Amino acid sequence: MPQIKSAIKRVKTQAVANERNAAQLSTMRTAVKKFKAAQAAGADNASELHVAAIRELDKAASKGLIHKNKANRDKSRLAKLAK
Repeated sequence: MPQIKSAIKRVKTQAVANERNAAQLSTMRTAVKKFKAAQAAGADNASELHVAAIRELDKAASKGLIHKNKANRDKSRLAKLAK
């Protein structure tokens, strides 16, 4: 455990950011998995889930959780799957 006040604060803020980032990544992955499952099952709401998955990918890329090229690559693969 750090002894310097600024280092102690840094540990606390890193923990909060780590939880936030993990939650955002989990939400993104869940949205993508839901779309893939719905697409494989031929569900009626697959187009809505596709839009939600793309939105989550864009949010993750804008917050720096994933690289923008990865987001674009994943969106392309989802679009290809949706056809």
